Amino acid sequence: MKKSYLAVIFLIVLSFAVGFYSYPQLPEQAASHWNAQGEVNGYMSSFWAAFLMPIVLTVIFLIFVFIPKMDPLKENVVKFRKFFDGLIIFTSFFIFYIYLLSLAWNLGKVFDMNLFIVPAMAALFFYCGIMVENAKRNWFIGIRNPWTISNDEVWDKTHKIGGKLFKAAGLLALIGLLFPDLSMFFILIPVILIVVFTTIYSYLQYRKLKL
Repeated sequence: MKKSYLAVIFLIVLSFAVGFYSYPQLPEQAASHWNAQGEVNGYMSSFWAAFLMPIVLTVIFLIFVFIPKMDPLKENVVKFRKFFDGLIIFTSFFIFYIYLLSLAWNLGKVFDMNLFIVPAMAALFFYCGIMVENAKRNWFIGIRNPWTISNDEVWDKTHKIGGKLFKAAGLLALIGLLFPDLSMFFILIPVILIVVFTTIYSYLQYRKLKL
């Protein structure tokens, strides 16, 4: 079994263990969502506060495991497999980290949630940029639209620039630490702009090849 899989399985088991330990100590209605200002604006039962994230982590891991097996272009996934495995680990640790933050809050450790989430989001974006730069054409992973899926050259060009933009978005997200009330905007707006830009860029590249 891959070392990356073993690492995530260990993390899943650990998350359930943490959940069982924390469950009796959680309030009946636990905080589950924070707004852009870091204020609680959503609640869930103590059971789901303890076990939802471990379940989500398990489901996401299974999806990651089966994606390469289901992809009609699975031979291309093999070409950037080490970067994809890195994404599995990065994403799993990110979910586990957010889970620990939510438990800590509900166990009485009050802090500015955004200041702890922003660096993790920045790191995740930056690694996504690395993976995107190295991704080969496939149906599940990367910047997928009709034009990138249809042509290797369009895929490669779009992913090279898209990867750089995601890494830039990761660095830009850190600026949110200087403006806590706007931190989520430094995360969301760059991602929206990247999606719009890469969609238009890939269309124009595809059109150029067909002229």
